[in-house]
Amino acid sequence: MSQHSRFENDDLETEDPKPDSMRLLILGALGVVYGDIGTSPIYAFREALRAASGGGAIERADVLGVVSLIFWALTLVVTVKYVFFVLRADNNGEGGILSLMALVQSGVKKYPDIILGVGICGAALFFGDAVITPAISVLSAIEGLEIVAPDLSHFVVPITVTILLGLFAIQKYGTGKVAIIFGPVMLIWFLALGGFGLLHIFDDPSVMAALNPYFAFHFLTSSPATAFITVGAVFLAMTGAEALYADLGHFGVKPIVRAWIWIVFPCLLLNYFGQAAFVLSHIGQSGGVPDLPFYQMLPSFSLWPMVILATFATVIASQAVLSGAFSVARQAVQLGLLPRLEIQHTSEKLHGQIYIPKVNLVIGLTVILLVFGFEKSSNLASAYGIAVTGNMLVTTSLLFFVMSKVWKWRLAVVVPFIAGFLVIDLLFFTANIFKVLDGGWVSLLMAALVGLTMWTWVRGSRLLLAKTRKSEVELAAVVKQLDKKPPLLVPGTAVFLTSNLQSAPTALLHSLKHYKVLHESNVFLTIVTAHKPWVKAADRARVSQYNERFMQVTLSFGYMQQPNIPRALGACRKLGWKYDIMTTSFFLSRRTLKASPQSGMPLWQSKYFIILARSAADATQYFHIPTGRVVEIGTQVNI
Repeated sequence: MSQHSRFENDDLETEDPKPDSMRLLILGALGVVYGDIGTSPIYAFREALRAASGGGAIERADVLGVVSLIFWALTLVVTVKYVFFVLRADNNGEGGILSLMALVQSGVKKYPDIILGVGICGAALFFGDAVITPAISVLSAIEGLEIVAPDLSHFVVPITVTILLGLFAIQKYGTGKVAIIFGPVMLIWFLALGGFGLLHIFDDPSVMAALNPYFAFHFLTSSPATAFITVGAVFLAMTGAEALYADLGHFGVKPIVRAWIWIVFPCLLLNYFGQAAFVLSHIGQSGGVPDLPFYQMLPSFSLWPMVILATFATVIASQAVLSGAFSVARQAVQLGLLPRLEIQHTSEKLHGQIYIPKVNLVIGLTVILLVFGFEKSSNLASAYGIAVTGNMLVTTSLLFFVMSKVWKWRLAVVVPFIAGFLVIDLLFFTANIFKVLDGGWVSLLMAALVGLTMWTWVRGSRLLLAKTRKSEVELAAVVKQLDKKPPLLVPGTAVFLTSNLQSAPTALLHSLKHYKVLHESNVFLTIVTAHKPWVKAADRARVSQYNERFMQVTLSFGYMQQPNIPRALGACRKLGWKYDIMTTSFFLSRRTLKASPQSGMPLWQSKYFIILARSAADATQYFHIPTGRVVEIGTQVNI
């Protein structure tokens, strides 16, 4: 998700100028959207064959069954489900699991907590997948050294770690310049996949019979136990399918669909069928599964170039996942699922190019530990799939509400499609569940930690809000009293940030208590996150006047936008408020939280919430308020 994003300027933050040529958009989609699924041929077919053989000799029916399953999985899940249905469920042009959740929330008023819980699960599972993708992708590419330079095979892990450390280290500098080569490199990669695959299909052209679903069905029914395990490995061919939807806002539907139909899908199929034909032509020689069929089928002259190209492709896939993690984290912050995180913009023009240090650090450490712990891509393949299949189940569940409540389709139409998608998703999910003990616990643990963090933050924020409101004073009464009997007036404007329009801001009450003065002009400022990704600058501000001394201003931002209060307040000049930053002071409340056994949460969760609150980025920095214009007033709250 992420290298090509929306442009932003001071006046219109929602414009989405795209390159003039559809070709450039398709090229960009190749580099960002399809990096993950595009590197799956390196290991997916190999792992599926190993599962099908059960460690013994491989049979012709096994090869045809596996490649038939891969073909129909890519066709039904990626092409039918995502291309024909999920891509239609955009939220004002944006995609991704949290965008889908926000879309459902806007159309379904019942069961808000259930919908929120489903969205949290989806986002948490995304992070569970994000820590495995860079490790397995880069590791599988570097393992090509075992073919081209066997003497260097013991350097696979150190080289992989070095590349990954470099990848995480450059994030803070931005990836815009590097992203320019992503598309062309991935185009060369896909053409190479298709070309070498087509070359080897002629090793045994009968492999094309696997297009017939009979071979997939026969494989599934002839030995259900083995087939069930194989299905979990077949799913490796679809990892990255969620990126089609996640990157919707960056490219639009047409470029993503055309890149899939014209380039990615045909080239992937050619490579998988080419690997299958290569294996079929060598069955009589060994009877076992080739160690690295992707590399073994390559002509000798192309081995080194393909290892290098595969390394670039897997780094690109890893970068796309990382950028996606930054975007999802920002959405989660804006939707109130995570505390404020420090978000650094690495490009003056591309608003979507962001860097979140804490997210980068956590994912980076986890990925490096995974490489050292699992050492081989085959071992990591056992950990891969659970989080992605879980995410797909969440997407299908939310898609039901979109089709029935937002699109207003009749249930007679919705139910058959959703039922079909659920059957496929559940098949893959249950098949991957058996990977838990073999390493799947890693992605589940990561997802559980992220989910726990989000749940704790949401629950703690609600309890904190309820607790503070009990001691708040009605704003209307305070305004009336101050208008009737004002204290000493001082020149300038005071802006009080508040989340509750009905209650007087704590900072105002404490300011009156300690300073016993009131500014000539006072503004109660509320920041609202809309259930859509972008709010136009023209719709940003709403201003209402209590009296000549008090004013209410509400600023609305989309969940894909970074709030910039001074810039947004500039728009209020058109609404009658003569805003001047040099005569304005911003009053913020800084709460000191103390854990209490009577908080409504377990004590451990209260303490965790306090840790999260303390780790939140400074409000002044987050809202881009000049530090010289800020006054912070402290309060203590037991929770």
